[in-house]
Amino acid sequence: MIPEYAIVDPDMMSSMPKGLTASTGMDALTHAIEGYTTKGAWEMTDMFHLEAIRLIAKHLRGAVENSPEDREGMALAQYVAGMGFSNVGLGIAHSIAHTLGAHYDTPHGVACAMMLPIVMEYNQECTGEKYREIARAMGVEGVDAMTQAEYRAAAVDAVKKLSADVGIPAKNEKVREEDLDVLAADAYADACRPGNPRDTSVEELKELYRKIMA
Repeated sequence: MIPEYAIVDPDMMSSMPKGLTASTGMDALTHAIEGYTTKGAWEMTDMFHLEAIRLIAKHLRGAVENSPEDREGMALAQYVAGMGFSNVGLGIAHSIAHTLGAHYDTPHGVACAMMLPIVMEYNQECTGEKYREIARAMGVEGVDAMTQAEYRAAAVDAVKKLSADVGIPAKNEKVREEDLDVLAADAYADACRPGNPRDTSVEELKELYRKIMA
């Protein structure tokens, strides 16, 4: 569903529970990072996505604590991320998150947050220098002195830390080995999968699911 009009008012978000604020904020971060690294990314959408990453890194923790200033920052961040990814698509963190929601009723933002650092590690060899700019936008210091391997690891670690800081679990106890054939097939068929920077397969998707199994 695509609305003709959307009202983005942070005051209306002040009664959101912490968990919902955290999960929707991490969904916005997944929009920004996947949109920045997707095959369709280009200069204009890169601008939106990097600013969204910067805003989320700055404001999500405070928004979860219901700071009005940080809720306003997150309202802007999710909107800016949407301006980017709606033009270029996403990747397999969303493909997998969609299946977790469909099969287990896992909240979408929680599923995205679980999968984002895992998929970032999986995709890193196909992202050029982009993780350096993700790390910088996440507030990591000294990225220009880092090797490629170091700034890629720093970007992933920054995402993991933000997710943990706002209370998102890293494992999904509902995922079972016997479900993986169906889950991976569904994720492979998902509309977000072709945009992923690294081409994938059903078997590789199974391995990604295994990384969130308890």
